[in-house]
Amino acid sequence: MTENEIAYKIIGLAMNVHNALGPGLLESAYQECLFYKIKSDGLKVIKEKPIPLIYEEVKLDCGYRIDLLVENKLVIEVKSVDTLNEIHLAQTLTYLKLGNYKLGLLINFNTILLKNGIKRIINGNLT
Repeated sequence: MTENEIAYKIIGLAMNVHNALGPGLLESAYQECLFYKIKSDGLKVIKEKPIPLIYEEVKLDCGYRIDLLVENKLVIEVKSVDTLNEIHLAQTLTYLKLGNYKLGLLINFNTILLKNGIKRIINGNLT
């Protein structure tokens, strides 16, 4: 499956989670439920995947963790905030760059309509 095909499937699963739970819960609750749905759907998913920072050829474990990594291709950053802002986008893009991934989804479950809380982020700096 391509990154876009995976993303399409994940958006549908996220909508199922949101329809069942609605807005207002903690980020961790949405992350656990989405993890469960993705795994149940037969996709390979890793929760809280550590991602190192490489600085001047030194690998540093700084505590960065990708919320969900699907099929080792798609980064999912889960939020439950009033409004997504630039720092959330920057965080997701940083994870894409550090892991050399092409596509990420930033999903804010704290919205009335989930479609308004989903942002696709593309890493244009692949090496």
